Amino acid sequence: MQKSVAIICAGGPAPGINTVVSTVAKVFLKDDYRVLGVHHGYQGLFSEESQIKEFDFAHADRIFSRGGSTLIMSRFKPKDSEFTTTFFEKHNVKLLVTIGGDDTASTANRLTKFLKGKGLDISNIHVPKTIDNDLPLPGRNPTFGFHSAKDAGVQIGNTLYEDARTTGSWFLMSSMGRSAGHLAFGIGTACHFPMIIIPEMFNKTKPSIDKIINLMISSIVKRHIQGIHYGVIIISEGVFHILEEEEIINAGIRFTYDSHGHPELGNVSKANFFNIILQEKLKAIGLDIKSRPNDAGYELRCCRPIGFDLTLCSLLGIGVQKLFKEGKSGCIVSADAEGNIVPVYLDDHTDENGKVIPRLVNMDAEIAHLFFQGLDFIKEKDYSAAEVYLKQPADYNFNQILNW
Repeated sequence: MQKSVAIICAGGPAPGINTVVSTVAKVFLKDDYRVLGVHHGYQGLFSEESQIKEFDFAHADRIFSRGGSTLIMSRFKPKDSEFTTTFFEKHNVKLLVTIGGDDTASTANRLTKFLKGKGLDISNIHVPKTIDNDLPLPGRNPTFGFHSAKDAGVQIGNTLYEDARTTGSWFLMSSMGRSAGHLAFGIGTACHFPMIIIPEMFNKTKPSIDKIINLMISSIVKRHIQGIHYGVIIISEGVFHILEEEEIINAGIRFTYDSHGHPELGNVSKANFFNIILQEKLKAIGLDIKSRPNDAGYELRCCRPIGFDLTLCSLLGIGVQKLFKEGKSGCIVSADAEGNIVPVYLDDHTDENGKVIPRLVNMDAEIAHLFFQGLDFIKEKDYSAAEVYLKQPADYNFNQILNW
């Protein structure tokens, strides 16, 4: 029976998935493998009737530069008891290529151990994807999809900034990034936004809604002092997730709740959440300044990959075959700064609980220091001018709020 390679995509979309799938298909088709794309991730892999897309060159070539994923994705995470050998034996699978985050990779490791215990020698190579850029790749190289999502976010951010300037108003823009603020930092610096708020900023103080809102007002008032009556503030959704649950619940915003009584934070517009509180605070201190919310989230995940990611994803796809031929398995394919393919193993980057330690924005790096200190915010020298708008200008001093 002809040997085959199986590909699944799990988690959420990221620009470049199709490029990886296309490249993997092309290189293995040349070596006379069947290339089988399985819809619905792990759920499809263990279904009694798996939905399969068998690739030929024409389809692989057609999807190369498209956004989204030609394979339907799923967040289904199987238990060990749900593993079966049926699909792998039926199709003579020799390699399982998984495209997803660290949960997808760790599940693949469990699966290959299960298959080996059943006498099946099937390799697994994982291709990491996330627009959050928070996986600990060698040399702080970016995860695929990040730069394309950032580019799409910059287009939105520039448009919002132009609207703010045109209408003499403010926008509060939020971006994805549950653990790390790479995307918000990248968009904010590229657009020259006057204020960027990411979770890593609170490395020397406990985060609170009041501190976050004061940072926003600090930027708004600083610009007013300068005669600039518009701007865009970007905030990473990760800031929302580092707040105490009780503080979020008591903020006065309505939530839906899960079966355990916890607010379902994924159903909430982060920009709207903070903008409502910002507007309430501005009115309370007597400032008639309008701000509008905008979430840059799902529209970034399926955009067409830019040239950077087209090259990176092609290299990773080729790298899958390289590592497979070298007998590697249970690893993540990565590329170093010189473009060399490097296997990365999850066990080298997990904490004592087996969780992958996210890569955060390095607040000690010069790029972070220069950009954050270049934002518009109130300093001690501005207190006299700021007293026209604020009773206690010191409460809005950027560096004092963050204890920097």
